[in-house]
Amino acid sequence: MQYSDKVIEHYTHPRNTGVIKNPDGEGTVGNPVCGDIMTIYIKVDDDEKLTDVKFSTFGCGAAIATSSMITEMAIGMDIDEAYKISRNDVAEELDGLPPIKLHCSNLAADALQAAIENYREKKAKSEE
Repeated sequence: MQYSDKVIEHYTHPRNTGVIKNPDGEGTVGNPVCGDIMTIYIKVDDDEKLTDVKFSTFGCGAAIATSSMITEMAIGMDIDEAYKISRNDVAEELDGLPPIKLHCSNLAADALQAAIENYREKKAKSEE
């Protein structure tokens, strides 16, 4: 199994790790087969742009690298644009992943989408 230099860089020096206190949205996903669990936390400004995105991941190197990469990709995007980030987008930004590890990039995209959905649910309830 060969990892790209970007995967190794994001695994050994992950960006945006940790928890956001009082996040505007939070999404947790997992894969029962490999055991990876990933949580993405988001802060959203009044223009619905992601001002901060952090992650907490328990998993393999590819799971950590994809978590790190998706935070880098999403910060500064509006939530609609960030919601469209696909697993392929994450894998391409990392210069590819071994086929057996592609599910890791799927988890990163799913966790970000779950955090955005959580934000939208909270916002809708506060506007009722």
